[in-house]
Amino acid sequence: MEFLQTDERLREQFAADIPELVHATGPVSYDYHFPKRAIFDALVTHSWRTPGTLFSAATTRLAIDEGKLLGIEIGFHGIEYRERIAALNPAWAELVASGIANQADVQEVLENSDHASWLNPAIAEGTYYVHALSVKPEARGKRIGMQLLSNAMESARQQGLGKLQLDVLSDNPAVNLYQSMGLSLLVESRAPIPQQHGVPPEWRMGIPLT
Repeated sequence: MEFLQTDERLREQFAADIPELVHATGPVSYDYHFPKRAIFDALVTHSWRTPGTLFSAATTRLAIDEGKLLGIEIGFHGIEYRERIAALNPAWAELVASGIANQADVQEVLENSDHASWLNPAIAEGTYYVHALSVKPEARGKRIGMQLLSNAMESARQQGLGKLQLDVLSDNPAVNLYQSMGLSLLVESRAPIPQQHGVPPEWRMGIPLT
């Protein structure tokens, strides 16, 4: 098993795997945000190839075994979060131009995202934010997620960041992993409209690194 920072070659080699790995971190939430799965997949793929965005390969660590991608961890300094969302704005014009989405689709995603925006508390300076940590179903139970999170903690320390935090839906089995790694519940967020559509409360979990 290798744990590697994504470079240009790996970015293209595994681009097709990324949307499903990201989606698996919160299917109910992402399906609420993006009623059309094709739009989600296209946006994540665009972001994967675009530095400075939410799902950029440039901030992704890969778990690879015998040439096969088994898991990912996407993380960055948390104060970049809103900036990385804004950096995705140009992608919408490309999705419309390509016919993947129309203006009504874009408006629906933006409205749903606004309804769900209360689920993610602000991230303080000095905090490493794990935006996505995902392991393929066939590779679970092999401590890959634990190693990816351990590597994220070490990366955060090397960057001089004193805390690590992440957001996870409260019914996600990954909560058990995070608790076993020393993360604790910091905030429970409930957003009424998404919750009416089946999105459970979201937990901000974190751990001090100093």
